[in-house]
Amino acid sequence: MATKRIIFVGVGGQGNLLASRILGEAALASSLAVQVNEIHGMAQRGGVVESAVVMGQARGPIVSPGEADAIVGFEPLETLRALGKANADTTVITSTSKLPPFTVAIGQGEYPELDLILKLISERVKRLVAFEAMELARQARNPLGVNMVLLGALSASLELPLQPGALRRAVADGSKKAWVEANLKCFDLGAEAAHRNPES
Repeated sequence: MATKRIIFVGVGGQGNLLASRILGEAALASSLAVQVNEIHGMAQRGGVVESAVVMGQARGPIVSPGEADAIVGFEPLETLRALGKANADTTVITSTSKLPPFTVAIGQGEYPELDLILKLISERVKRLVAFEAMELARQARNPLGVNMVLLGALSASLELPLQPGALRRAVADGSKKAWVEANLKCFDLGAEAAHRNPES
């Protein structure tokens, strides 16, 4: 099988490390070789958090510049910053919910207009899927479920070498019992949003 390299990027507390672990579990359940790499940064202070999932026969879990098949962004500016990992065939999935960095909050920086961020991304990649993931998580009565929303969007946006239903089952298995239904709802809403999102 062709190697698939997927980057997850966001800020501390958004749950992107859990998302990468769940994707890794789905790959293992599909009998795939998989490696997961996590870069925590200053996660506890709202700093950037990046993780990578590499499925297939690869020498290591590091995704080098230009190698990503997909970038899953939990925050639009952090998605833009991760574009060095993308190439002309990359699929980018990003939430449009803004979490301005500390420098913006204290008045020492300026957050770019969202339309400009999305334009810059779409010019560099094959497909951009951008939507308000936080709103979908709230619809599912699970405001902490943005990571599950984005996993659903990934499942609908990129042909993953997983067994049918493996990722959805991994979401259920990786959730606390009280949150299984809400997390699956988030996953399904994310998949529906990706299907509605036009090719860019």
